[in-house]
Amino acid sequence: MGWEAIDWKQQLYCKFNPVEFFMKNYKIIVEKHADGYVAYPIGIKSVIVGEGDTYEEALQDVKSAIAFHRETFGEPELEDDLPVIEAFVAETLV
Repeated sequence: MGWEAIDWKQQLYCKFNPVEFFMKNYKIIVEKHADGYVAYPIGIKSVIVGEGDTYEEALQDVKSAIAFHRETFGEPELEDDLPVIEAFVAETLV
């Protein structure tokens, strides 16, 4: 999307809030393991993983990894054709 495709209200918002304008929400799974936490986004094409000793560290690590991936390879490399609308965790006996 070129700058000219963005309406004047969005251009004004971007001028005063450039970081927020280009941010995107991702659904992140954070798992607790015996040796720490692992976090990864769902609904994207690429494999990105973060880790840490705490929930917050793992979440910050995966956010940093997503930002790095976007800056290095571009947004199209993250976007999935069928985004995840909702995510559920289920446990069942098989």
